[in-house]
Amino acid sequence: MSIPAFPAAVRTASPGVSPNAIPHQPAPGLHGTRRALSVMAATVEAVPSLRRFARDTARRWNLDDRADEALAVVVTELVANVVRHSRSPDVAVLLTTTDRTVTVQVHDRGRWRPRRSRLPGEGADACCGRGLDLVRAYAADCAVVRTAHGTRVAVTLTPGADHSAAGDSCADYSSG
Repeated sequence: MSIPAFPAAVRTASPGVSPNAIPHQPAPGLHGTRRALSVMAATVEAVPSLRRFARDTARRWNLDDRADEALAVVVTELVANVVRHSRSPDVAVLLTTTDRTVTVQVHDRGRWRPRRSRLPGEGADACCGRGLDLVRAYAADCAVVRTAHGTRVAVTLTPGADHSAAGDSCADYSSG
């Protein structure tokens, strides 16, 4: 699966400042495709700001309430992962919609911290570590691409579809 790169020239918002949002733009040659991009510093403030960006975009695009909720959950979990684990200075969220799908791409420029082992007794009742499980519950498709320049996670949502038979993991592509 090929995941397109984000636009090269994007300003990064300072902490506490509204994210730098580029409203929907038709893609060349793809009628009905809309895109919205927001980039901001990878701080705890980015999580609610980028969730709000996703919800505002869903409303602007007249997506239904289920799509709005799915976007909010996916963006929240993926951005929180960047903030907690990547050491990236910034985080970018690119939303793309077509007639049938909504794609969320979250990109960072960090190096992921090693994941700590679960403590004894942290099985099903653990308070953390369920983010990608939540993302997969909404996703028709999910891919994680790790490179020396950061990580990009792409999640495809198909509003109104049942994903109970969806795959049990995000495809993980890593390169040095």
